[in-house]
Amino acid sequence: MRHQGVGQVVVITGASGGIGRATARLFASRGAAVALLARGEAGLQAAAEDVEARGGTALPIAVDVADQHAVDAAASRVEKELGEIDVWVNDAFTSVFAPFTQIEPEEFKRVTEVSYLGYVYGTRAALDRMLPRDRGAIVQVGSALAYRGIPLQSAYCGAKHAIQGFHESLRTELLHDKSNVHVTMVQMPAVNTPQFDWVLSRLGRHAQPVPPIYQPEVAARAVVYAADHPRRREYWVGASTVGTLIADKFIPGLLDRYLARTGFDSQQTPQPRGAHEPRNLWRPADRTEDFGAHGDFDGRSKGRAPQLWASQHHGLLAAAGAGLILLAGAAAARRR
Repeated sequence: MRHQGVGQVVVITGASGGIGRATARLFASRGAAVALLARGEAGLQAAAEDVEARGGTALPIAVDVADQHAVDAAASRVEKELGEIDVWVNDAFTSVFAPFTQIEPEEFKRVTEVSYLGYVYGTRAALDRMLPRDRGAIVQVGSALAYRGIPLQSAYCGAKHAIQGFHESLRTELLHDKSNVHVTMVQMPAVNTPQFDWVLSRLGRHAQPVPPIYQPEVAARAVVYAADHPRRREYWVGASTVGTLIADKFIPGLLDRYLARTGFDSQQTPQPRGAHEPRNLWRPADRTEDFGAHGDFDGRSKGRAPQLWASQHHGLLAAAGAGLILLAGAAAARRR
């Protein structure tokens, strides 16, 4: 039941920074009630203020998505205080930047529990409430790295690959049941988020996204569009994502060698890594300090992704292409 005065009810994990924070702002600008799930208290409070300032209703909930019972309890609280959940966005993650042999087993486990099982637990909490009503949308925030692994991010790439397989399996089950609950995935490019300020890193230099870099608002627009149109199995954001996924499909071995040659340097800035950089693997970096939605790369980041329109309207483009082929055929026939 929708509580009086509350619009669309949206849950976002990882909502205190980056893509989650930008997505919360965008939903709020449409008058949505947004439940913000994250660990950092300062980041959560600032995200709630963002939502309220844009005309939405905010419900910040401090939760570690690696705790299944806590995630389910958060979902129950959302429905009690805001109303029935319409959209659930899984975005929470953590990572370690290092060669695989320099990542401790417990660190790898922690990344997997947050970045993969956190999606599983969030999806289950959403489905337990959406399926009896036979309505709702779940958006998995993915990455080009869900298809293509790169060096120095083995734990994160493994988690994103796992999410992709989980998403496909779940989607086929929902299609089999002819459910009106839909799940979709948005494959992201490199995004200018605070993760590169707070990720646990053992690199010699400061970590960076692999260029080209996009602003989190580009990603947020893709997430909101996917929530509005969740019947598509996935969306690709950014020309770099398209190029990477196509290259991985047709020339994966060549791409292996290219990434072996370029992937270490492209993920580091010229500046040395700070000795006292915050690390959010075990504790939230934004517990006492708000990092916002953007990272350090505003001057190098794109605010638009023209390719995104094509991804969202591929059916229209296919129809237009077919029409042009028919017109060309008719013209050729007339000439003959």
